[in-house]
Amino acid sequence: MIRTQVFLPEETYQYLKIRALREKKPAAQVVREVLQAGMGQPVKKQNAGDTLLQLAKLGGKGPKDLSKNIDKYLYEE
Repeated sequence: MIRTQVFLPEETYQYLKIRALREKKPAAQVVREVLQAGMGQPVKKQNAGDTLLQLAKLGGKGPKDLSKNIDKYLYEE
């Protein structure tokens, strides 16, 4: 095995810790299992049109800074 380090958002880290405790496994094993499962499934990359459709479905209840940061919401991954 190769040792590596990753940065996780706080909520992802909390989910990882809870799942590891619930399954009585080390967090590293849970990460390996999730990555392995995800490798078998194709990743669907959204284009700007898909993102616009999702924003339209929000019915005016999107992020408050949407008009100022439209490029961020459309094109950032």
